[in-house]
Amino acid sequence: MLFVAAVLLAVFVVPHPWGLVLIVGAAVVELAESWFWIRFSRRRRIRAGAETLIGATAKVASDCRPLGQVRVGGELWSARCDAGAGVGETVRIVGREGLTLLVVPQ
Repeated sequence: MLFVAAVLLAVFVVPHPWGLVLIVGAAVVELAESWFWIRFSRRRRIRAGAETLIGATAKVASDCRPLGQVRVGGELWSARCDAGAGVGETVRIVGREGLTLLVVPQ
C-alpha cells in the first residue's frame, strides 16, 4: 500500500529527482515490513494433532477398564486406562498409541 502511494506521489506530485528517492525508500520499507512479518509468523511451530493433548485432563464418557472413551474439548477419543476409570471421572492424558489416548485417574 505504501509503495503504491509513493509511486502515485512520485508521478503526480513530487519533482523528478525526489520522486525516484521516494519510490526507492517506499520499496525498502515494504521489503523490510514483509521480511519482519514472515519472520514473526514462522517463529513458532504449529501444534496440531493428538500429541497436543498430552498433559490435558479429560472426562470419562464410557468405562475405561482398560479400554473406553474420554471426552476432551468436546471431542470423543478412544482411551486406555490400565488402572481403570468409571464414567464421569476426571483423568489425565499421559501419552498416545496411534489414535488411542493413554490416561491415568487424577
